Amino acid sequence: MPSLENILQNESFTSQLKKVSLYDLLSRDSKSLNTDSIHKFIKDSSISITGAGGSIGSEIARQCLKFGAKKIILLDHSEYNLYKIYEELSLSKNVIIEPIMCSVVNLSDVENIFKINTIDIIFHAAAYKHVPLVESNISAAIHNNIIGTKNIIDTGIKYDVNTLVLISTDKAVRPTNVMGATKRVCELYLQNVEPKNTKLAAVRFGNVLGSSGSVIPRFEDQIKNGGPLTVTHADITRYFMLIPEACELVLQAGAIAKNSEVFVLDMGEPVKIMDLAKQFKKLSDREDVEKKITGLRPGEKLYEELLVDVDDVCTDYKDIFIGRKTCYDIKILTKHISDLQANNSNQLDIIKKIVPEFQHRLNG
Repeated sequence: MPSLENILQNESFTSQLKKVSLYDLLSRDSKSLNTDSIHKFIKDSSISITGAGGSIGSEIARQCLKFGAKKIILLDHSEYNLYKIYEELSLSKNVIIEPIMCSVVNLSDVENIFKINTIDIIFHAAAYKHVPLVESNISAAIHNNIIGTKNIIDTGIKYDVNTLVLISTDKAVRPTNVMGATKRVCELYLQNVEPKNTKLAAVRFGNVLGSSGSVIPRFEDQIKNGGPLTVTHADITRYFMLIPEACELVLQAGAIAKNSEVFVLDMGEPVKIMDLAKQFKKLSDREDVEKKITGLRPGEKLYEELLVDVDDVCTDYKDIFIGRKTCYDIKILTKHISDLQANNSNQLDIIKKIVPEFQHRLNG
């Protein structure tokens, strides 16, 4: 994939900027999908999606509808988000849509859902993901992200779910913030718990364009309010992918899951956020709007780590790799997670024991 700067140097392209959306500008040619295998994986299955009202969860639900799911169970603790995706999907008469208002932290509620429903596939997208908010609400994030994920994995295994896919993040790679560290703990648990009859997988990718709390909606709001467009650092870069593209690759990874893999999506080249702001101004016909550098926020990296590492294993799909497995004594890990659940005073110390590479960046 050419870098954004190379694209902008192409005069024939820049002359047409007014005719394309920002999504078109940053879209990649990601065609390494086998829709037949995805269709076989999803068709006639009963599927549960946690965080179903969020940006990723709702698109996974749409994709499952497209690929012929028999039943889609939408789980979310937000009434409004759950209502929106339920209203949208319930227009289809070819699939059973069941909305359930539930927090993954509540184990008894989660267990009851699995008791009364036969579930073939789980996509676990529920998480607190906004880095600065998580830094301000560490205990809540630990309970939602780690305890909630353990509840879903344990219950899925107990009730013989065929496949469980955890949505992870590039921020789990050598994390500098609590959000990334919690996701790394979840990856470790998934890789080391005894899966019994369930195929477990995590899928790790970077930022998705247009997701709630991401840079594009923020730029849109700032443009509407007359600016300025705020960027935390002149050199900050991020990996980007479109929501539908990321979710298709999540489904593809689920279809090939076998042995507690952490799949890594190739996100292409990182994009400089300052260049994104400049392009956004052009596409919005708002060259008058100023840009403002506000400084890195707590836990925020200047550059995200490269997702695809030299030790990662290729799959049959050029955009999907398998990350190296990290072994961890599951009894010790389970004890650490139990301590996290019981103790609010030294939770960060416990996480640093689990994830020794976690270098908490308290200031930007």
